[in-house]
Amino acid sequence: MPPDDVSRAAIGWRARLELAFERRGARSVLAHRRHDGPLVVQKPLYPEGEGACHAIVVHPPAGIAGGDDIALSVDVAQAAHALITTPGAGKWYRSSGAWARQRSELRVSDGACLEWLPQETILYDASRAQISWQADLGASAHLIAWDIFCLGRTASGESYEHGEARIEARVRRGGRLCWVERAHLDTGMQRSAAGLAAQPVFGTMLASAPSIEPAWIAACREERPASGECAITAVPSVLIARYRGDSSEAARRYFAALWRRLREPLLGRAPCEPRIWRT
Repeated sequence: MPPDDVSRAAIGWRARLELAFERRGARSVLAHRRHDGPLVVQKPLYPEGEGACHAIVVHPPAGIAGGDDIALSVDVAQAAHALITTPGAGKWYRSSGAWARQRSELRVSDGACLEWLPQETILYDASRAQISWQADLGASAHLIAWDIFCLGRTASGESYEHGEARIEARVRRGGRLCWVERAHLDTGMQRSAAGLAAQPVFGTMLASAPSIEPAWIAACREERPASGECAITAVPSVLIARYRGDSSEAARRYFAALWRRLREPLLGRAPCEPRIWRT
């Protein structure tokens, strides 16, 4: 049983990670990295050639407790292509009262591509989480991003009885806001028919391009998760996919199937899954 944050609530752990990707000739490279505290990036990988740089962000403590403050900054320069993921599920431990915070700022320049594909986030019972990310896109930038959340350690029989989470996502294109979503989750929202209808797993996937083709929406609607509910819609320059159900694995596989459908038409590259997903 992981400890709560009693010994860390007063100070918490602060962690900062800055990453910058550039295009050098035919190669996308991790040109800058800087970290402070327990948040690092592994050696860049090139499983599909030089054009796309795969990076794995690692939080060595393995979990986030009350009082922790995590910040990630990612810059993808013109014509570069980066895919960022994590080695496993993120874990947010129960708190004695202090909030834990995680902020991610993503900047993608004109002609650049970013795939922001972290593995699922598990919010333990009695955790208090503030999680936000925002993407600032150039007018011709491309983005595929997802978030998957599991309320409670369902594999261990733990339900989400006393937790609280504040989640926010924003996407700007050319300086103009094109998507924003805020959620304040507690056990009432989790049980409400208008909320999660007592389902412990939910997720959102976004694909953003200068324009969204009707054929992409139709192709995504052909995919169905192994369990749970799904929906596909779009607003100008953003395609949105939703999942609600009882399985983080079903959610991840569903979003991965949509990613495979979208990657070549949206980003111009055939699907190439990060190797860490198969370990």
